[in-house]
Amino acid sequence: PYGVVRNAFDPEYVSGGSSSGSAVAVARGEVLFALGTDTAGSGRVPAGLNNLVGLKPSRGLVSARGVVPACQSLDCVSLFALTVPDAVRVLDVARGFDAADPYARELALWPECAPAEPRLAFPAALEFYGDERARNAFDRAVAVLAGLGPTRVAYDLSLFQEAAALLYEGPWVAERMAAIGGFLAQHPLGVHPVVRRIVEGATAFDAASVFRALTRLHELRREAARLFGDIDALVVPTVPTVYRIDEVLAEPFTTNRRLGHYTNFVNLLDLAAIAVPGPFRTDGLPAGITLIGPAGSDRLLADLAQRFHQAAAPSLGTTGRALPPAEQLGEGDGVTLAVVGAHLRGLALNGELLALGARFERELRTTPRYRLVALAGGTPARPGLVRDGTSAIAVETWRLSREAFGIFVSRIAAPLSIGRVELEDGRQVPGFLCEGSAAVGSEDISRFGGWRAYLAR
Repeated sequence: PYGVVRNAFDPEYVSGGSSSGSAVAVARGEVLFALGTDTAGSGRVPAGLNNLVGLKPSRGLVSARGVVPACQSLDCVSLFALTVPDAVRVLDVARGFDAADPYARELALWPECAPAEPRLAFPAALEFYGDERARNAFDRAVAVLAGLGPTRVAYDLSLFQEAAALLYEGPWVAERMAAIGGFLAQHPLGVHPVVRRIVEGATAFDAASVFRALTRLHELRREAARLFGDIDALVVPTVPTVYRIDEVLAEPFTTNRRLGHYTNFVNLLDLAAIAVPGPFRTDGLPAGITLIGPAGSDRLLADLAQRFHQAAAPSLGTTGRALPPAEQLGEGDGVTLAVVGAHLRGLALNGELLALGARFERELRTTPRYRLVALAGGTPARPGLVRDGTSAIAVETWRLSREAFGIFVSRIAAPLSIGRVELEDGRQVPGFLCEGSAAVGSEDISRFGGWRAYLAR
């Protein structure tokens, strides 16, 4: 009713989608954060076009009860903020299972931080629709990421684009008709003609086409899951280009489809995502990247996003204020466990962790206050970590849900136990320790620096 929401940096340009009013209010510094909704990208595109963080949680993590549905099985309440820590604070307050929301679910977040050298995947082919300023801004963002030391993997975006096509060109448009079809019938002049044209496209699909599309979507989700088995996050431009308001009014279908090129598939594939500002375009408009991961990876993505944001260091929204120092993003829902012996990756008991849904975090060492012994007897062979030495011992940290951690601890047999292990990064986390009496007479193998090195001798 108050006209088009204009870009916070240049009023000639669009601000980016159905939640753009929320985004512009944050970008101008009028509020610290705002809620949006994200079905196809309305919590990320406005963030990318207004120099903001746009956190799109895993579906069902935040209740959508009371939200007017666009596509109810995909809708997410999203968060706009000036910094990643602010967005995470709001998420921690807002999330929680709501039995009155039919799409709510219990979902633990793992882990609270990404590996020191994350494995990031980038599209093998990028589309910017001829916008060289957008391409240049993304190239500079990738250079910032390279400075953080991630491993780069190329991937084919075609399976993601096939999923995206189901939203507007497939039977999911019928879910939009289910949401507002009654209103359309009662108010023939009360709906924008572009919206009406999209929603009325539902008449082209029958029930059989819905089930065929559901089956294909599950196949695509499985393909995507295989990709995430080898990487920590996908990296894409938040938007491939930007349009003036008059360009969108002249051709709303093509321009909006292009703006959603890197966003439309995320909810269909049950993924989490966070848009974060990066180097600006050479014409002074904002640009940024989006990090995408499987459901439950919200905190991992936030940790990566904060690292990138700090390195790119743009100002906050349109305020001109500098980005504040990085902050601890919290502990999440799980427990970090330090393992030292047969539970290390690839060794005999590692499958016990994997069966409980544990996620590998990183390799590191303890503080130099320990010794490692080879325990006598038992299959498989096991070491014991004893806190009465002067050596730093190699360990791995793994992330488990609290329930899985409880199950795991209940299975540990003497002389091993779980206690607090001091790590070289300053943390004290639960980890394997050994009773001192069991170490008496056992071979001291501290000189090897870790169990894996001892086995390799």
